[in-house]
Amino acid sequence: MSTGRALWGRVPPWAVDGGLVVLAVLDAWVNLYGEGTPLVWACVALGSTALFLRRRFPLAVFLLTLPMTLFMDVAVAPITALYTLAASTRNRPMLAGCALLNAGVDTLVWPLSDAFDGDRTWTLVQFVYTLATAVAPVLFGQLVQARRDVARQLVEVEEAREHERALHAQTVLARERAQLAREMHDVVSHQVSLIAVQAGALQVAAKDADAREAARTIRTLSANTLDELRHMVTLLRASGGKATELTPQPTLADLRQLIANSGIETTLVGELPIGISTTAQRTVYRTVQEALTNVRKHAPGARAEVRLWHDAHHFGVTVTNTAPTRPSVALPSARHGLIGLKERAELLDGTLTAESTPQGGYTIELRAPARSD
Repeated sequence: MSTGRALWGRVPPWAVDGGLVVLAVLDAWVNLYGEGTPLVWACVALGSTALFLRRRFPLAVFLLTLPMTLFMDVAVAPITALYTLAASTRNRPMLAGCALLNAGVDTLVWPLSDAFDGDRTWTLVQFVYTLATAVAPVLFGQLVQARRDVARQLVEVEEAREHERALHAQTVLARERAQLAREMHDVVSHQVSLIAVQAGALQVAAKDADAREAARTIRTLSANTLDELRHMVTLLRASGGKATELTPQPTLADLRQLIANSGIETTLVGELPIGISTTAQRTVYRTVQEALTNVRKHAPGARAEVRLWHDAHHFGVTVTNTAPTRPSVALPSARHGLIGLKERAELLDGTLTAESTPQGGYTIELRAPARSD
């Protein structure tokens, strides 16, 4: 069936209309048996050739087929015109009127004076029959129109689904980029900054010139790497936006190890409530990690205190460091770490504050409502 439909679709419209004109003329010729007045043949020529314009002026073409219907019992021209009109309009009252008009004209006999001389019952039966004949192309045309509407709607639905799938893919990609940016800053930058700090300390303490040069090279490369990471994180954040956690991350169980590896004299006090969510644990961990990274960058020689706390309504962590005791190593920074921590705090419906202390140090505090656990 699909092959036949494809072949039919390849036939040009003018060829179809030409074939219909020929059939309409043959239909009239058979009914007239080759005879007829010039007026009748003029009506046949007008109604038949008008089928060439049925797609552009369906109502006018239908009206032009009525005169030939009055003179003879033809079917091709009026049925074709009715079908074309029904397939191109949604005005159903007009279609009903056209079907009644076609049935009425087809029932009349020319001359009109002879139309009501015969049996009235037979005339009524003939009218009902011709009306049923006229209704058939109207219903078929409406069915074709409905099929076109359904096909168009299916195309629109498929386009909408494709659009939704594209948006979903973009959303997933944005989340992955945001997560990657966060991990690059929280993990890679953390380690590289530690290398830079340790290299700087080695450069100051080393007595051998070659060792100092090697330490200087390591510190320079680490600083350049941090700068490149800062640009990459900026690009990823620009296309990522906010994101939820997509991969497992450290929790409170890794907090002591983080402090031990920080290279900073740090004390850990307090505790968090039992049973807080893994998301909250990761947020606390990353807050401490970022705070200690900032201490290494901007407050060399400072001591730090990590205080875990909770009360009836909130829980959180406060990281406070003392003033630096020696000049800091100049390292690139775009403050993406604090931005990421604020995003994590928002996921818990909490807040993050960061400010200087009167003693010249710095404090970062995460506060989240207990209900978010």
